[in-house]
Amino acid sequence: MKFDEIRRRAIAEWEALEKSAKPRILVGAGTCGQAAGAMAVLEAINSALARHKIKAIVTQVGCIGLCYTEPLINIIKPGRPHIYYGDVTPELATQLIEDYLVNDNPRPDLALGTVGGDGVEGIPEFFELPMLKPQVRIALRNCGIIDPQDINQYIARDGYSGLVKALGMKPQEVLEEVKKSGLRGRGGAGFPTGMKWEFCRKSPGTVKYVICNADEGDPGAFMDRSLLEGDPHAVLEGILIGAYAIGASQGYIYIRAEYPLAIERLKLALSQMEDYGLLGDNILGSNFSFHLKIKQGAGAFVCGEETALMASIEGKRGTPRSRPPFPAQSGLWGKPTNINNVETWGNVSAILQKGAGWYAGYGSEKSKGTKTFALAGKIVRTGLIEVPMGIQLQDIIYG
Repeated sequence: MKFDEIRRRAIAEWEALEKSAKPRILVGAGTCGQAAGAMAVLEAINSALARHKIKAIVTQVGCIGLCYTEPLINIIKPGRPHIYYGDVTPELATQLIEDYLVNDNPRPDLALGTVGGDGVEGIPEFFELPMLKPQVRIALRNCGIIDPQDINQYIARDGYSGLVKALGMKPQEVLEEVKKSGLRGRGGAGFPTGMKWEFCRKSPGTVKYVICNADEGDPGAFMDRSLLEGDPHAVLEGILIGAYAIGASQGYIYIRAEYPLAIERLKLALSQMEDYGLLGDNILGSNFSFHLKIKQGAGAFVCGEETALMASIEGKRGTPRSRPPFPAQSGLWGKPTNINNVETWGNVSAILQKGAGWYAGYGSEKSKGTKTFALAGKIVRTGLIEVPMGIQLQDIIYG
C-alpha cells in the first residue's frame, strides 16, 4: 500500500474519532500516571461505563506533563469541549461518569481545564494553566493527545510526512535543512546536529550506524522516557531521517531496562513500521533500506556516555574510551557512527515535517527551538515541560 493511501485512511480514522457520537475518555497512563494509580482509575471507568450501559471509547495516552496532578483524565462528550480532570481516584472517576456523562454536570469544581469549543463556564482553558502557558510543544507535540500504540493516529497528525519529504530530497539536502534549523543536540553538549551528521556522512566507508541514546540516567530526569512512552513514532521517524541523510543502513536504540513501558511501546511501534513498509528494505518503495534494533542496557550510569554506550552494544564492558577518534570517525565496531538522544530525534521529525525556518522561529539567536525539562524535587508543580530556548530558569521553576 502506498503511503498516500495509508495517510488518507489514517486521517479518515482520526476525523471519524473526533466526530464520534460516542463519548471518549483519555487516561494518562504513562509510568508517572500508573505510579499514581491510573490503572485502577481505568478499571473504575470501565466498570462505571458498563454499569450505566454507556458505550464510550476509552484510550490510554502518554503523559501530558502535569505529573503533579496525576492520575489525569480527559472526558470528551460529542460536540463539547474536552475537559481535563486531575488527581482522579477510582471513586472520583466513577462519580464523574455519573455526574457528567449521565447527568450532564461537568463539575467545574473538579475540572482542571477545557480544550476546544466555547469552553465551559467556571472552567479555565487548559493550555492557559500556569505550567502549560509558557510551553511550545514540539518534541512533546503528541504526548497525552494520541494513542501511542496506534500508528495511524501519529500518521493522521503529519506523522512520517517528514520522512516522505526527506526521501524526495538528496541526503545532503536533508542534512542542510537540519543545519538551517539551528538544532543542537539535546543530550547536554549542545553540539550542532547538522554539523555532527555531516562529519559522519563525510567519513570514509560504506558501513555507517546511527544510535538513539535513551539511557537517561540523571536522577529525577524522565524526559526521554515520557517521550518514548507517549509518542515513540516521533523519535523513530527522526532516526530514519537521520540515517537517510548520513547514509546508514543499521541503527540501534540503546535504552535502559528500567524503562519497561517505553520498551514495550518501541517494540510495538517497530512492528507497525514494518507492516507499513516504513522499516526494512526499500522503505516506501525507495532505494533507502534501514534496520533498527533495540538494545537494553543493564542500568550502568556510565553507559549514557556515548563511547561506553557503544562498547555495551558491542557486548563489552561499558567503559568510556578517550577521544579522538570520535564516533563519527570510528564508532560502533570501528565504523562511522552518529549518536543523538531521544529528544534530538523527536525534534528532527518535526523539522522535516514543518521546515527549518519554522523551527528556527523559536528560541534565541544562538540556540534555536525548544528544550524539555523534568521538574522534580521540592516544588509546587512537578512534571515535564517544553519551553523555547532562552527562557530563564526562574520562570520555569517559579512561574
